Amino acid sequence: MNILITGGAGFIGTNFCYYLDSLNRTDDYYVIFDKLTYAGNKEYLEPLLKKDNFDFCFGDICKYPELKKVIRDLKIDTVVHFAAESHVDNSIAHPDHFIETNIKGTFRVLEEVKDYKLRLHHVSTDEVYGSLGKKGYFYEKTPYDPKSPYSASKASSDHLVRAYGHTYGIKYTISNCSNNYGPYQHREKLIPLTINRILNNKPIPVYGKGDNVRDWLYVEDHCSAIWKILTEGKLGETYNIGGNCEKNNLEIVNTLCAEVAICRNESPNKYKSLITFVEDRKGHDFRYAINCDKLKGALKWAPRTEFKDGIKQTVEWYMRGLK
Repeated sequence: MNILITGGAGFIGTNFCYYLDSLNRTDDYYVIFDKLTYAGNKEYLEPLLKKDNFDFCFGDICKYPELKKVIRDLKIDTVVHFAAESHVDNSIAHPDHFIETNIKGTFRVLEEVKDYKLRLHHVSTDEVYGSLGKKGYFYEKTPYDPKSPYSASKASSDHLVRAYGHTYGIKYTISNCSNNYGPYQHREKLIPLTINRILNNKPIPVYGKGDNVRDWLYVEDHCSAIWKILTEGKLGETYNIGGNCEKNNLEIVNTLCAEVAICRNESPNKYKSLITFVEDRKGHDFRYAINCDKLKGALKWAPRTEFKDGIKQTVEWYMRGLK
């Protein structure tokens, strides 16, 4: 396989590249394609780029000649499409960036997939389904009901992929995942932001009352699911990926305070006093929860990382200064 990994210098893309390396498939060739926005970091990939089967190409998926040249010259046969703007707050402030990258960028990727008859795996989010109350789950057949510019742009990209499959017969799969956490994540997101605030003794902002619920998935488990879908999934199908780990935002913040305190042999109350409740996000979805029985049943996948272990590893990674 000659795999193009769009957005491969981002959080999940970087972890996916390290997961690929762990598989020791030395005959495969991996090309990381990224325009290195604020959320991309090539330095994290340097150990991989010293290897013969990893290459990095600086480029923008929205720019037709750059994308085409890489696919043609490097004989790409498979695309794993991570590249996206992903922060909800940023989408509220600057929705145009999300329209450009998530919709127009995916369109450009699809055009190349169509022209060169490539295999595509499109990475998406559970946010396309909207918001849940206190009960219920998102299923693959749940109607789309996006609530933010970010989730609307990802819903649009999902629809484009399916439309290209139906109209042009491209070979594709889609996955919609729950909230990821782990190493290499940009500090704008809840977990690295909170850790950074704790380490610097700064107020920890929590939206509203902190009772918004997310299903948390350790990023390495997400990567293993993507690989399963890419290599064993049925073409034209969508698979939900979840961590079976629902926690509200305040619980996450309190857990992080406790973990840092353990590492520093201090009282967690010292850090919990930093918690500051702030005005809630506009249109803040109350709860996301993923049902991934389809993935578990059809492809025999399940998350392996317990939250207590994953969050400990995550805190330790940031405390080593690799942030």
